Amino acid sequence: MSASQSQVVVVEGGRVIDPANGIDGIRTVVVAEGRIAEVAERFDAPRDARVIDARGRWVTPGFVDLHVHLREPGQEYKETVATGARAAVAGGFTSVCAMPNTLPPNDNASVTELVLARAAAAALARVYPIGCITRGRKGEELAEYGELKAAGCVAVTDDGSPVNSAALMRRALEYARAFGLPVAVHEEDLQLVGKGVMNEGAAATRLGLKGNPAQAEEVMVLRDISLVELTGGRLHVCHLSTAGSVRAVREAKRRGLPVTAEASPHHLTLCDEDVAASDYDTDLKMNPPLRSADDRKAVREGLADGTIDAIATDHAPHAVEDKKVEFDAAANGILGLETAFPVVLELCRRGLLEEGRLVEALTVGAARCFGLPAGTLSRGAAADVAVLDPAAEWVVDPFAMFSRSRNTPWKGRKLVGRCTHALVGGRVVHELGGQR
Repeated sequence: MSASQSQVVVVEGGRVIDPANGIDGIRTVVVAEGRIAEVAERFDAPRDARVIDARGRWVTPGFVDLHVHLREPGQEYKETVATGARAAVAGGFTSVCAMPNTLPPNDNASVTELVLARAAAAALARVYPIGCITRGRKGEELAEYGELKAAGCVAVTDDGSPVNSAALMRRALEYARAFGLPVAVHEEDLQLVGKGVMNEGAAATRLGLKGNPAQAEEVMVLRDISLVELTGGRLHVCHLSTAGSVRAVREAKRRGLPVTAEASPHHLTLCDEDVAASDYDTDLKMNPPLRSADDRKAVREGLADGTIDAIATDHAPHAVEDKKVEFDAAANGILGLETAFPVVLELCRRGLLEEGRLVEALTVGAARCFGLPAGTLSRGAAADVAVLDPAAEWVVDPFAMFSRSRNTPWKGRKLVGRCTHALVGGRVVHELGGQR
């Protein structure tokens, strides 16, 4: 299934979409010695080259996911670095950022090094660890950012938990700025959230579930943008989900502040009415919760106009026992890596998103948020490539997925669009129909 890094690989005749270089047309991508050698209109492949026929398919830079929970160390029964990386390449993601809410949390070099060692052993997707904002993700004292960066972390976050103290958040932005690290934030005011388990609104009322208001996210986004203005630190808003948050980020960018944002496939395509229609399906429970149809519309518009820089899956694997309970008690989160492309591609078919913008948000737009060396087919760049069939129809079978967990809201649904090949460093690490 794989080719050695020294072998020439020719991805022939596909529609190459590379927003970083303004390319969108039929081209052939030539890979040699693990790097992009050429993106050519005509190319005669050497006799010993591996040729991938990409006619009728898209060829893009490998996708970049800024927000993935790999669960290792500590919760390997849900996912490991290896199984998560395998799911990633099956979805076209060749670079993923590993969230630090592991057991123990990634607040020191030892955990960072373990994640990197597991990723190197798996030899699939590139894994970029993210360190904690605070020690143990407890929100009390800052972690050692210099140690984390030296070990390989590309950002800091307490994802899954907000930084409640504005004073501590100010210090985090100042300290991270000294090391050139973005601060990625999970925005929720816990007092406003209370015991809310889904979006506050008519759907929650009909279901008899406690609501989580959009303002719980928005007041924290506004606070942290104000602190960016004070400190000059780099802020990245994780899984943005509300109209007010979109407005706040748009205004911050208009004022030239160093603020970036991501949105998840589920917040772009689902809303709280889907929860109401699902008979309390806990695979539709996540944090932030699925918001109103108006919020979803605003998030889509924010992605389309560039307010939102990246599509990030928030891939959150959970064991069956974490989800097969009452909605109130179920764990938050869903799988995302293997379904992200077809789920968001549906927006393009409906005329809500341009295809080039979709690819940009999955590649160079994401890479720029954390300064990652990815998301481009430039000559000399690492040959991380996705080959995608935008017309491939398939039915989501949770038990046929590469993730160790099964919690997907798209189970049993027909999706259109699939990654057929993924290359990392010139090696074919995924081929649809190939062995696991």
